[in-house]
Amino acid sequence: MAILSVNLNVVSAEESLFSGTIESLQITGSEGELGIMPGHAPLLTSLKPGMARIVKKGGQEEVIYLSGGMLEVQPNNVTVLADIAVRGDDLDEQAAEEAKKRAEDKLNAHSDDLDYAEAAAELARAMAQLRVIQATSKK
Repeated sequence: MAILSVNLNVVSAEESLFSGTIESLQITGSEGELGIMPGHAPLLTSLKPGMARIVKKGGQEEVIYLSGGMLEVQPNNVTVLADIAVRGDDLDEQAAEEAKKRAEDKLNAHSDDLDYAEAAAELARAMAQLRVIQATSKK
């Protein structure tokens, strides 16, 4: 008999954002995009800033922004431990646009005291938030 669903828990340092049975999970791992389906092989990986696209049992979708964290996949249980996690509907598009502009300005300033890695990380987080906002608005 085929496994049709798996239990998912999405937890940040502040709160539990999702706990329930899902059909699939699309998420951004350190090595690229991952698709997690019931019966997936065990896996442990770090997460990059991006979205978690959850297809709940019954086909309803939910999108969550993750600033990074860890993903653990076991045969019947998937756990996302996020640094910061925000539901797509709760993101502020104007704030994300402003953060993107600030990060781009830092990168273009060519200052001697520029921390390139930090500015690039800020830009990646802002871009990920904007992608989540865009995906949420398409629903």
